[in-house]
Formats: sequence, structure tokens, C-alpha cells
Amino acid sequence: MTQQTVLLVDDEPDILQLLEITLARMNLQTQRATSIEEAKRLLESSTPDLCLTDMKLPDGNGLTLIDHIQHRHPSVPVAMITAHGSVESAIEALKLGAFDFVTKPLALEKLRNLVGHALQIKKDTDDLTSEELIGQSELVVALRDQIRRVARSQAPIHIHGESGVGKEITARLIHSLGPRSNQPFIAVNCGAIPPELVESELFGHKKGAFTGATVDKPGLFLAASGGTLLLDEVADLPLPVQVKLLRAVQEKSVRPVGSEAEIPVDVRLLSATHKNLGQQVRAGAFRDDLYYRINVIGIHVPALRERKEDIPLLAEFLLKKLAVSHGTDKRALSEEAISLLLQYQFPGNIRELDNILARAVAMSDRAEIAASDIAFEETLTPPQTQAAAATADIGPDQRSLLEKVRGDLEGFLADTERQILEEALTKNRWNKTATAKALGITFRSLRYRLKKLGLDD
Repeated sequence: MTQQTVLLVDDEPDILQLLEITLARMNLQTQRATSIEEAKRLLESSTPDLCLTDMKLPDGNGLTLIDHIQHRHPSVPVAMITAHGSVESAIEALKLGAFDFVTKPLALEKLRNLVGHALQIKKDTDDLTSEELIGQSELVVALRDQIRRVARSQAPIHIHGESGVGKEITARLIHSLGPRSNQPFIAVNCGAIPPELVESELFGHKKGAFTGATVDKPGLFLAASGGTLLLDEVADLPLPVQVKLLRAVQEKSVRPVGSEAEIPVDVRLLSATHKNLGQQVRAGAFRDDLYYRINVIGIHVPALRERKEDIPLLAEFLLKKLAVSHGTDKRALSEEAISLLLQYQFPGNIRELDNILARAVAMSDRAEIAASDIAFEETLTPPQTQAAAATADIGPDQRSLLEKVRGDLEGFLADTERQILEEALTKNRWNKTATAKALGITFRSLRYRLKKLGLDD
């Protein structure tokens, strides 16, 4: 098996020697360069598997070399060696496309972890085949391209977008296409953890640290060691915990509650929220220094109403999943049903579309779902169609028959809605908050529907 090669760019002989010894023990070959120009010449003659460059070099700084490699040798991951405390330089390197950074004095374990991950980067990430990121709109194509690019880096990424657009799916794709794909992916909803327990959940605790701490607990940072940690709804973190998260990101180590010692962590950090973090910073609800550290690269996941041309493909995919989970025949949407969906604004995005289709499957006894089977979140009744609007001019006999049909339909819908709500409540152990979230509706809306159907007790 051919040995992999690392290009070392530094003008300090002691650093070069330390790097060469460390990498040799990892069975890696090395090449030396003491300036940017020498590094460029070596890159033209052979392509290394990784480049490690110092920030300060005799003929410029490492950022220049990173930019050169990104444009001329994009398949080569490059990592920056910076002086301790040079946060701005490290962030700038990551924004330019650096894989990661390591600080002086060199911590060899962190260096070995960095090199190990960098050498596992997939050379070709064009096979983004996740069925979850459905669509051919320009916005989705651009999102896929951005995911491919950032997957190669270890830069902290902040994913923002409305509820239900697929932020966690985006995070999972970044993980699966990156060098940590064989390691754990852990997602935690920061807003769902009681404020007094957030620090313990993230960083762990020692036995006896507080009442109820009967055993040592490692925490989610350590549980995700070697892999990726997604902090979903990161804007909901209490300010005191934000301070400790900032240190964990900067120092790549955590201190469990009740412990005097810090533990090194090897985690790629992703974050997400539906809130505007910039506004949260201006309002004093989120630390600006933490904001700049976790938002090195930002990814926006578009709302469904911004890419309506993807609705037919999404609906087809979701119906297939529903058919499998419900044990039903494959279903399709009528042209009228598709047209109706295309007219709707989907405030709940893809999650709402999934719930609408789930109700349609439950209500329809046909292989094809009609427009009359579609019930939107706010009303849970089929929207008025042109045919229904035309009934204003019909005679009394026809109106009487229509009212009977409507009554029968409303009764059928009420029974179906009751069944859906009872199943959801049972599945969530009658926790109304969890049930509302599972159905993709507000708690207030759920409470109104339970009262309307006599299920509030």
C-alpha cells in the first residue's frame, strides 16, 4: 500500500523536526518547504495528501498559501498552524477553506487526530444520494453543492432556516460526506433540556457534583468523540452555558460539572436554529463571541414556499414512505391535489407537508389522493375549491342534499381526526407538548382540537 504524503510548510527547524517524527510514527511520508514559493513549486511537481502550513512564513502568511491551494489544488486538504490565542487567524483560515487548525505549542494528540481525519476525506463527494434532500430547484442544487464543499472541512457550521425545513437532515449529510462518517453523529435539542441540566448534559458531571448525581456521566461532547455533535436550537442555550461552550470550541476540551480537570474532545461541532442569531446577539440573548465561533460558515436551508417546484417530488417521496410505514398500497396525488398543494404557503414547511399527506392517506380509500382529501393545518378541513364556490346558485333541494353530504363528510373527518390525535397521544404517552411537536402543530391548536373533540380530559 502506497504511503500517504504530508507537505510541511514552516521555517522553524525544530517544528519541522517534531512534525516529521510525529508523522513518521503514523507511517506517513513528509516533504519540507520553508516558504510559500517553495511550497508552490512542490505542489506543482507532486500532489500531497495533506498540507500543514505555519501562519507566519518568510515571504508572507499561510492564508496566502491556503487560498492558492483552494484554487489550484482543491483536492488537497490544508490545515493551519497558528500561535496560541490567534483566534481571528484561525477563523480566517477556516473561512478560506482550511480543513482545520492546530495551535502552538503543538499538542501531539490533537495533531494526530487532525491528520487522521484529514487523510480520510473523500476525494469525490459527488455521490450525494440522500433521498431526504429531495428537489431539483436552483435553491436545492445550490444547497447540495454547499454541503459537498463544507463536508471536507472541520470548520464549525451554523445551519439556519425555519422550523421543518430539514436542518438536521442537512447536518447529517455534512457528517456522512465528511471524514468522520464512520463515527457517531449525535443531535441534541438544546431547547428541550431543562436549563439547570444543560451543562451536565453537554459536558458531563462527576459523581456527587449535585443532588442526584449518583454516578459519573460523560456528557454529549464525549459521547460524540471522533464524530459530529449537532446543537439544534442553539439559541435556547442559557447564557452561563454559552460561556462554557465557547471555551469548549476554542480549547477543544470540556470540564465536567464538579471536576477540576479539563478533558480533550475531538468533535466536529454543527449548530442550528430557526431563530435569527444576529438578532439574538443584538438583543443580548446570545454571546457575540460565541456567535462568531460557531458561525464560521453559515448554511441557509430554504423554506418550502421558496422552492415550490420541488413539492411534487417531495410529495411522491413522502407518500412512498407513508405507504411502507402504514402497510398500504403505493398512492399517488391527483393533478388537482398537486395544484392545491402548490397554492399553499406551508408555514410548517416539509414537516407540515408530511403531516398533511399522512392525514390524506388516512382519510382516502382510493389509490389516488384527491384534492378533497387534502386538509391543511390551520383548519383540518378541505379548502374551498372552485366547484364548492359555485354552489351559491343551486336550488333548495340540491342545497339540502349538499348539506347532508357536508354533514356526513364533517362527521367522517371528525372521526378520522380523533383517531389520528388518539394515536399520537398514546404514542407520546399523553404528553401534549410532545404530541403537538410530533404532529407539526402548535400546542394551542392541539388544545383547541382536543377540546373540540372531547379529548381534553
